[in-house]
Amino acid sequence: MEDSKNKTTRRYFINRGLRISAGIALGGVGVYLAKDSTSEDLVWQLDQEKCIQCGRCVTNCVLTPSAVKCVHIFDMCGYCDLCGGYFRPDVKDLTTGAENQLCPTSAIKRKFVEDPFFEYKINEDLCIGCGKCVAGCGAFGNSSLQLQVNHNICVNCNQCSIARDCPTDAFSRVPRSKNNILKGFSGGEI
Repeated sequence: MEDSKNKTTRRYFINRGLRISAGIALGGVGVYLAKDSTSEDLVWQLDQEKCIQCGRCVTNCVLTPSAVKCVHIFDMCGYCDLCGGYFRPDVKDLTTGAENQLCPTSAIKRKFVEDPFFEYKINEDLCIGCGKCVAGCGAFGNSSLQLQVNHNICVNCNQCSIARDCPTDAFSRVPRSKNNILKGFSGGEI
């Protein structure tokens, strides 16, 4: 008779197994939710090493104008009189006339500092993120002009249309605290 008391019934075994499984599942969900609530928001980042200034940031962003903007890194800039990011190639006059400027929207403003130095500022409201100035600065300068996602404008689409169509996969999701990492800048980020 004692053997029948110590035997586990099938009903007891299944009931106990279901309770243990439910406890493990609830614990797993709790850990996942706790981890997810403490993790940082992810934002879109443009990798300067991969970007080829193809111009797709202008046409593929869901916003008009694009949330990708030119950024000028003053620590790297040589303040050139003949700026490859400002002037069209083979320009005859170094004047601020629209016919001499590389930027199609005149988003770069040039201000005389002292001979032979000029300061260049980007008007973000006019910048469309075409990358022409970035390509020019990289070809004839020190790459102080770079493209980057402006997180004050970007709506942080779950599936970024620019990232989806980028030919070099230069866009990726990064934690918000690691955004705006720029190439060649001693500070590492702006």
